[in-house]
Amino acid sequence: MDEPLEIWFQREILPHEAALVRYLQNKAPALKLDARDLRHEVYIRVIEAAETVRPSGARPFLFSIARNLLIDLARRGRVVSIDFLEDLDLPNVLIDEISPERVASGRQQLQRLSLFFLRLPAKCREILWMRRIEGMPQRQVAERLGMTEGAVEKQVHRGLRYLADAVYGGSPDKETARDREAIERETGHGD
Repeated sequence: MDEPLEIWFQREILPHEAALVRYLQNKAPALKLDARDLRHEVYIRVIEAAETVRPSGARPFLFSIARNLLIDLARRGRVVSIDFLEDLDLPNVLIDEISPERVASGRQQLQRLSLFFLRLPAKCREILWMRRIEGMPQRQVAERLGMTEGAVEKQVHRGLRYLADAVYGGSPDKETARDREAIERETGHGD
């Protein structure tokens, strides 16, 4: 880190400004925020993070900070559609290098997710599979299973929350057990 932060920022971050602004303009209307203000906040977070460690891939670093900022803002707003969060994909972000360690880590995470997925009650697992893997519309899932759309939405939400808590360590023993019980009560059965 011999290079001054200002020079690194100008060389590595500013060339991506147009792409960042386009990304923020596409996502900001859902939050009713100005992309220019968001860009400024992203830059502040980039500088704060880069003061300690400079990332090897500036573009993925920049866009992950932008995405995290949007998620933080969405959480603060508390009323955000799930579609908005799904649309926060990082466009055209190239990963510098996929190391064997990253591949192994990814496989381990996928195995853990699979195990937690199999622990979901059968009905919840079926609903998640149809919505997230097969990409079926909520209405079609509800019709096929003889449920209301609201019940399908609840199952998707609870199932995803259970999986996220279990995989990312929210509080897997407490909250996921509570969610699992609620899922079982609503579907009328367990595994």
